[in-house]
Amino acid sequence: MTLPEIQELPETPERPAIAAAAPASEAVEAQAPRRLRVLHETCYDYDAPVELAHHLGMLRPRHTPLQQVLEWQLTVTPQPDVAPAAPGEPDDPDGLLRAGDERVLVTPGVQQSLDPWGNHRVSFSHSRVHDRLVVSSSFVADIAPLPRLQPEASPAWEVVAERLDYRPGAGFEPAVEFTLGSLYAPREASLARFGAEVFRPGVPLLAGALAMMHLIHRRFEYRPLATSVNTRAPEALAQRQGVCQDFAHVMIGAMRSLGLAARYVSGYLLTQPPPGQPRLVGADASHAWVAVWCPLHGWVALDPTNAVPAGLDHVTLAWGRDYADVAPLRGVIRGGGRAVPCVGVTVMPME
Repeated sequence: MTLPEIQELPETPERPAIAAAAPASEAVEAQAPRRLRVLHETCYDYDAPVELAHHLGMLRPRHTPLQQVLEWQLTVTPQPDVAPAAPGEPDDPDGLLRAGDERVLVTPGVQQSLDPWGNHRVSFSHSRVHDRLVVSSSFVADIAPLPRLQPEASPAWEVVAERLDYRPGAGFEPAVEFTLGSLYAPREASLARFGAEVFRPGVPLLAGALAMMHLIHRRFEYRPLATSVNTRAPEALAQRQGVCQDFAHVMIGAMRSLGLAARYVSGYLLTQPPPGQPRLVGADASHAWVAVWCPLHGWVALDPTNAVPAGLDHVTLAWGRDYADVAPLRGVIRGGGRAVPCVGVTVMPME
């Protein structure tokens, strides 16, 4: 009997434990860099045999001005199909690649590429029958402290919105692509009205973005299972509840609806904060936050779930227009029955 082809449920950042938010101070004090080790394991136990599978993942962390990846390893069990090397292509039987000083080790059969935003993609396939899939990503990264933010020194938000309003023949600003609506974070009147509560006339852009971060944190209830992976920003806004993915989509959609540029960032949170600091929402799970474009500061990462700028506790994995661009792992399979992932994430400081 030929089993039907189904869409495997993607891994989502919606199972963190709720906790008190960290103090929301925008005046970032001088801090030492931090080295973190991250382990992210996803397991699918299928309730029927899988005949054929194709998977796409965003599991390799990227370098940023504040994040340096030292090593990354990806293990896939069972081993994926290994395609023969193309003529003239260097043989790499151990999957050992190097990108600058970063050491990369992947299971044979895993293909790597870059997406339009510079994120690392991995893809792999299985043509042999299997009933279990385990994907384990581990890496070490150095995180540098944030520079001090100057919210009041940023230009008025209307000035920035006008600069980002595309006009034929005018100079192109790369951030413009993140002003456009997307599937989960569209430009819509309800989101514009919500954004207008803090983006009043003449408000400096970064001051308004910080105010919106706090507004979402106050108004929205963090409630797992209140939404699904398919919930869009307008629906999350109407419900006033959800998880980090929803908080990020609402903030992004509201800013885009006012003509501002904002993008979705996926990553992780430190699970063992320093003594005396509260445990952040999203620990032990994939997390999501927002990056806002400001001419003075560049891209500024803000976490509306915890009402803090993304700093030494945040590890960046990938960014895009919304969750659809950066889901950690998704797949299309033939067979398998229902495939709900079991996900475990650990983020540990290294001495």
